[in-house]
Amino acid sequence: MRCVIARFPFDLTKSGVLESMKGVTPEPVTGEFVIIGRRHYPAKQVGQVITRQDRRDFSTGEVLRAMTRLGFTCRTRPTATSAPLAGPYEPASATLGTPPVRLTYGQV
Repeated sequence: MRCVIARFPFDLTKSGVLESMKGVTPEPVTGEFVIIGRRHYPAKQVGQVITRQDRRDFSTGEVLRAMTRLGFTCRTRPTATSAPLAGPYEPASATLGTPPVRLTYGQV
């Protein structure tokens, strides 16, 4: 498949990408990633390996489009969101790992 990454045309195949990524240790995933085999590679790392260009020369979107067209699964790492804590004792309780104790009027 012919694709353009960083204004340069590349003829990529799924087997060629698999061969290029063989033996490459995945870096920690912080954003978009490509699943190659059973490993999760950051999109920029995949782009650098298959194009032999600097990561600043291409965008993540270019790599994700090319990898998706080749049949690889591409995803975005979900961000962890936490619910706001209601009172002053909840942060301490969450840190300690115990549920907060709520006293109602009349309890001592």
